[in-house]
Amino acid sequence: MKAVILNISAWMLLPFMDGIAKFLSQDIHFLQVVWGRYFFMAFFSILVTFIFFKKHFSFPKGIQIQIFRSVFLFFSTVFFFYAISVISLAEALTLAFISPIIATILSFFILKEKVGPRRWVAVVAGFIGVLFVIRPGFNEINIATFAAVGAGICYAFYVISTRKLSSIDSPMMTLIFTGLTGALVISLLVPFFWTWLSLSQWLLLISLAAIGTLAHFLLILSLTLAEASKLAPLSYSEIIMNVIIGYYFFGDFPDQWIWIGLAIIVASGVYISLRESKI
Repeated sequence: MKAVILNISAWMLLPFMDGIAKFLSQDIHFLQVVWGRYFFMAFFSILVTFIFFKKHFSFPKGIQIQIFRSVFLFFSTVFFFYAISVISLAEALTLAFISPIIATILSFFILKEKVGPRRWVAVVAGFIGVLFVIRPGFNEINIATFAAVGAGICYAFYVISTRKLSSIDSPMMTLIFTGLTGALVISLLVPFFWTWLSLSQWLLLISLAAIGTLAHFLLILSLTLAEASKLAPLSYSEIIMNVIIGYYFFGDFPDQWIWIGLAIIVASGVYISLRESKI
């Protein structure tokens, strides 16, 4: 029960980070928001590890996988932050929920895991759910739509590489390396898009990173208490707070097609997670 509470708490916090990112993107370039996310994430993760998990300070053993993982999470963040700067939080998150479906496909081809016919049906159903949201030919499709899907695809590669790392490096060291890698890459790009920030914008960037770091910290704690496959379906609870924040602060409410697509994607994702937990 403790693992469930910690896990759900993390997923309820993350939409606040997304909401702040969307708000900031209205006035500054979204890459500045990505920079704040990673720069202060690196700072907070190092601080938390130093205070609570000092023994975990060590150079990563799986350095190649760490780099691979960090790069894909970085691109996932860039794509998602761009998407929410243009389309609603709910639509972007729904499309990004394709990640467990893509992860299943990747686990078959990359990790050589067994994927039965029922899970392949769930994969196809998930793609149908995405089509309900995008509605090609009936709805205006823009770059942000593809960016949200791209965020989910990149996150799937991140999940696969995280599975590889689970038995190699400590979760806290992985969190630090992720923040540092992203901060380094985005710091090389952001000067070309930088605009002067007000005090309130600085505080929001710091808050955004603090919320994200806390959420990932809670996820790590929950995964030390329960298996990842059993907690995976709880990630869909994120949509609840996501819809509330999107409607309350930005006046965005999912239409019927997004709800239908979301229901199909969530159902397929939950089924895939439950089937994986039985292996």
